[in-house]
Amino acid sequence: MPISEKKKITNSRYIAKCDSIQIRPSKDRGGEIRAAAAAAGQSVQAYILQACAERMARDGFTPAESGEEGG
Repeated sequence: MPISEKKKITNSRYIAKCDSIQIRPSKDRGGEIRAAAAAAGQSVQAYILQACAERMARDGFTPAESGEEGG
């Protein structure tokens, strides 16, 4: 089924607001991450974002320390 013009516009707006960060784990490590995400009932993206947020909180990181505004 083709994507409607409205959906294309909505997708473009969403993508414009998103950053893209790429990781390349070894195949073994990638499999472990996928399995852990599935066991947690999360997508790989949600699992990784949650892990990052927890690490940032644990390390005491606050957005003001990054030198960037907003987010």
